[in-house]
Amino acid sequence: MAAYTLLDYWKDRQVKLRLNSIKKLSTIALALGVERTRTELLPFLTDTIYDEDEVLLALAEQLGNFTMLVGGPEYVHCLLPPLESLATVEETVVRDKAVESLRKISQEHSPVDLEVHFEPLVKRLASGDWFTSRTSACGLFSVCYPRVSSTVKAEIRQHFRTLCSDDTPMVRRAAASKLGEFAKVLELDYVKSDIISLFTALASDEQDSVRLLAVEACVSIATLLPQEDLETLVMPTLRQAAEDKSWRVRYMVADKFSELQKAVGPEITKNDLVPAFQNLLKDCEAEVRAAAANKVKEFCENLPEDSRETIIMTHILPCVKELVSDTNQHVKSALASVIMGLSTILGKDNTVEHLLPLFLAQLKDECPEVRLNIISNLDCVNEVIGIRQLSQSLLPAIVELAEDAKWRVRLAIIEYMPLLAGQLGVEFFDEKLNTLCMAWLIDHVYAIREAATCNLMKLVEKFGAEWAQNTIVPKVLGMANDPNYLHRMTTLFCINALSEVCGQDITTKQMLPVVLKMSNDQVANVRFNVAKSLQKIGPVLDSNALQTEVKPVLEKLDTDTDMDVKYFAQEAISVLALA
Repeated sequence: MAAYTLLDYWKDRQVKLRLNSIKKLSTIALALGVERTRTELLPFLTDTIYDEDEVLLALAEQLGNFTMLVGGPEYVHCLLPPLESLATVEETVVRDKAVESLRKISQEHSPVDLEVHFEPLVKRLASGDWFTSRTSACGLFSVCYPRVSSTVKAEIRQHFRTLCSDDTPMVRRAAASKLGEFAKVLELDYVKSDIISLFTALASDEQDSVRLLAVEACVSIATLLPQEDLETLVMPTLRQAAEDKSWRVRYMVADKFSELQKAVGPEITKNDLVPAFQNLLKDCEAEVRAAAANKVKEFCENLPEDSRETIIMTHILPCVKELVSDTNQHVKSALASVIMGLSTILGKDNTVEHLLPLFLAQLKDECPEVRLNIISNLDCVNEVIGIRQLSQSLLPAIVELAEDAKWRVRLAIIEYMPLLAGQLGVEFFDEKLNTLCMAWLIDHVYAIREAATCNLMKLVEKFGAEWAQNTIVPKVLGMANDPNYLHRMTTLFCINALSEVCGQDITTKQMLPVVLKMSNDQVANVRFNVAKSLQKIGPVLDSNALQTEVKPVLEKLDTDTDMDVKYFAQEAISVLALA
């Protein structure tokens, strides 16, 4: 009956109903039982694969979890026919999901069933007339190869070789994307005899989309080969890729550079990869320079320790200095996100002499993202040169950025301020940065005012309630008389935050009277925020203040003409149990 219900839904014109029926497939299979699922449901599904892509995608995913519903690993091969059909459809995401499910259930086949049922499916897909089936086959070789006989292994290797030289670029692309994965399951002799020649051919393919995937495979292949074979078998092709005529291939080399560096080891890195990395940092295409710039820190960290500083100072730093003033903002931004990390590698003297001027130039860069990335990583430099040196060199630029026209830059400075304050100490902070922190409270952007409020709370946590009472609280409370109602509301937001860290005495004696006075404000938004503030600070106050001072004001607000004010007053009365 369940199968017929599914059939009815499957024929329904609404995709949503058909999709829902597929999503309930496991329930239907449980109702049918394992035998009827194998003999009725799966044949029905196999025969009716001609639906919307969304439905087929759901079906491909469901079948990957169907092993126990067909009777366990002994019968898992029953799932192969519908998945084989799904692996040949035109829509890529459906094929990929079918391959994913096939890979999953391949592990549940016994070695015998793998040769009898699964491996023939792979062969059929690999020799299919339509390119879709051949692309799907590429993802299945590696999962069956380790568990089949040597005769079948030879056939699998031959099929893979054939697909690597397929007439259709999409198939070669699929083969190139799985080359590294397939290499990992092959015996070392076959890696040298088969994979290297395939790698060389794919890395020289006429299609750059194939060549760039060969670069990705290079990482896996290099990790499999002994050191003595790398120079002769891999490096000529890698050098060629690093100078490829297509920027997309060079981009892939730059993007994978740290992984390649680890795979080939320190000697080849010194001799081959350092010059290649220099060239990528100077590439004519901005995308390539940006990808390489992003890897500067990682590349330098992974250099051989005995020659690291020399290589950086001689070969890498000159390129980095050029990139600081690059014409492309994405390149500068990528460099700014990692350059601070060089200070921990190069040490204090080199940082002060060579890196600080670069950081200062980036802090003044016209691109906000560059400034943002430098600010966000200041702590790396502080660890190396100390806060005094940092403040003398970079603090003037930071103060300038605190008033930057771009609000996200101001926001980044605010978020960094508690850390900077803790490092500078209370006296230095009061002298240099306190005024800034108060100015942010009346910024025209709400996100800045909100962050500045949170910043004050963190500063009080660092410097203590006494400091807050003398330095922060009077200035915050002074804003209660500001002509701009937004600034008056900021006073309330600050009181909400500060009450948590200042404690009962300061909250009751200094802040509560101001909140109560603001209940008479002409602006309804301020009055309902008074109600919210009283609810917020209520738990900090003693019971006497709640009953004698807070309750009468909330009762007055409960009779306000504005509905929002009444609502929040009633909520505060209820929460504080003042009724």
